[in-house]
Amino acid sequence: MNVLIACEASQTVCKEFRALGHKAYSCDIEDQYGGHPEWHIQKDVLKILEYRSVSFFTQDGECHTVDKWDLIIAHPPCTYLSNAATRSHSLKGATLEQINARTQKRIKAQEFFMKFANVSCSKVAIENPVGVMSTVYRKPDQIIEPYQFAESKDDKENYVTKRTCLWLKGLKPLQGNSLDKPNNAELFGKHPNGKARCWEEMVKGDSQKQNIFRHRKSDGGAVGMK
Repeated sequence: MNVLIACEASQTVCKEFRALGHKAYSCDIEDQYGGHPEWHIQKDVLKILEYRSVSFFTQDGECHTVDKWDLIIAHPPCTYLSNAATRSHSLKGATLEQINARTQKRIKAQEFFMKFANVSCSKVAIENPVGVMSTVYRKPDQIIEPYQFAESKDDKENYVTKRTCLWLKGLKPLQGNSLDKPNNAELFGKHPNGKARCWEEMVKGDSQKQNIFRHRKSDGGAVGMK
């Protein structure tokens, strides 16, 4: 299959599909840091999204042509779409001018998300945290967490909690493992108020590691999308 992994610089999901023998490409306006420039398209993904027989250059300078995308997996930026972002739309923590400016950015983020929802491809998966698109667009087809695709409880990078929504088109829901939900208090400790810490707090301030962890939660499910 010709697979497009949109908004991915880590190449985490791209490499999973390459390992399965598919012709997968990551695409992002940022440089890749997955180690495979020959699989990365550094440009605005919208410029190669809808076209049939699309030609593009990968970062190694090679030109490629695909008749069509058989599968598109999109990770649209969640900065203005997640529930966490909603807190910034309150006068308790921002001025009216700041809220209006952020609202305009949220609208643009929603429009970008919907480009993937409406793309003319038979198989599409859109990934995003729990957020506003469940209301603006529709409820997700599935909500997954990384631990459901961990190899075991000793799989430290994946045996974590992080609710992630999947909007699917032409794809079956992913089948996870039977592992119990992690106890975050045991794994990461507690705050002074007794609330359990989570993996996100462990990588706070390290944007590259946050991106790797964000895309890693889709790794285990990559096989289910083939």
